[in-house]
Amino acid sequence: MRLNPCTGRPAAILCALLLLSSGAGAASPLDALSNQDASNGLKAALEAGSAAAVAKLGIENGFLNNDKVKIKLPGILEQAQPLLKMTGRGQQLDDLVVAMNRAAESAVPMAKPLLLNAVKSMSVSDAKNILSGGDTSVTDFFRQKTSAPLAVKFLPIVKSVTDRSGLAGKYNSTMSQIGKTGLLPQQQSTVESYVTDRALDGLYLMIGEEEKAIRSNPLAYGSKIIGKVFGSLK
Repeated sequence: MRLNPCTGRPAAILCALLLLSSGAGAASPLDALSNQDASNGLKAALEAGSAAAVAKLGIENGFLNNDKVKIKLPGILEQAQPLLKMTGRGQQLDDLVVAMNRAAESAVPMAKPLLLNAVKSMSVSDAKNILSGGDTSVTDFFRQKTSAPLAVKFLPIVKSVTDRSGLAGKYNSTMSQIGKTGLLPQQQSTVESYVTDRALDGLYLMIGEEEKAIRSNPLAYGSKIIGKVFGSLK
């Protein structure tokens, strides 16, 4: 009996990618795999990558101890930091940084259902675009499909955490006045909107990291077919 080279979850995922990338008239030993099977395989890969990103960020210190995604003070406060420290506000600033990152860590787990729904709704066309779209195509797909609804979900969770900081309230009050001049970016008008925006950026960045890891080191998945598929994409 001839063994199926797509046996096993990792191999099936990458066999799916190979099928989706092959030309209409190209002969391939994987031709027996249907487009639906290919789509399902890629969906499994996306589910795994997005779940890994959420798991890394949605824990205590997931943002705070990760320099790639750590949320710093909003631009205006960052610029005023030396002066504020001179006036005895240094601890408040430090506390606000912790609060902002804790807020992001609390909100990120809410992303998992929406990310999974985006994967489930993925079409074969989406799959082909992901495969041919470059090293961040998975990230781009998730951002397009989920950024708006995730912002809605994240905002109240973030606000419930940042509201505990007295400095956050003072920032929001001051920014509401500055905002009337039109000189302030909308995403920095309140601490909670700023953190929500940064939390989403961090989430998509980590999804991108997962995607790059798969593309750059497919052999880590323990399958020759993974190496063959991603090697052909380079």
